[in-house]
Amino acid sequence: MTENASTPHLQIVPTADGSNTIYNARVGENYHSHHGALQESRHVFLHSGLEYFLANSATLNAEVSVLEVGFGTGLNFLLTADFCTQQQIYLQYTGIEAYPLSQEMIGQTGYDQYVPAGIWQSFLEHYPASLSGQVNMNNYVRFDVAPTPLSNFTSAQKFDVVYFDAFAAAYQPEMWSNEAIAHTLQFLKPGGVFVTYAITGNLKRAIKALGLQVQKAPGAPGKREMLRAVKSL
Repeated sequence: MTENASTPHLQIVPTADGSNTIYNARVGENYHSHHGALQESRHVFLHSGLEYFLANSATLNAEVSVLEVGFGTGLNFLLTADFCTQQQIYLQYTGIEAYPLSQEMIGQTGYDQYVPAGIWQSFLEHYPASLSGQVNMNNYVRFDVAPTPLSNFTSAQKFDVVYFDAFAAAYQPEMWSNEAIAHTLQFLKPGGVFVTYAITGNLKRAIKALGLQVQKAPGAPGKREMLRAVKSL
């Protein structure tokens, strides 16, 4: 069941860079930083996550796989799909979203202005089917959205990059528990990159305890630092 545009607890709101996000009154939090939804997605996930992995990978990058925890509005996916299509990199993308937004709600975000029309239209067209399994969005992009809580997510596939984009720990502490982080990182390939907008002592300790190399990276506007971690080969 998806969250639709008439749901009273969901409201589209502007952020400081002019891009929109959605405020979820039940959680008490926005889907993106109020300092800038677009800036945050580009900086944290595309640049510091995917592009970092590609630049530091020891192999030729003809294809890449991404797992996103907290698919939300689909903004991170759209930017990633556009980048990979332009670079002619085959992308397999899986999102996890316990409460998927409706096609109508996503269509009202205004994100069509940040990606080519073909990417946007194909995403909206294929989004409903992606909630039931993998779909081909274009010649380079294949994606699906698992409509399930993180704790119930299973996959035989391992991923090159993990975007961890859950609501902040103050609003969704269960998503940041040691158990949730360990569950997520089992799906990361050796040499893979985990990236998130947050950085706390507990998070760093939990990830280090799992054998990953933790890095402090410059944060998006409004945050001094963010966390990136690399799984040992």
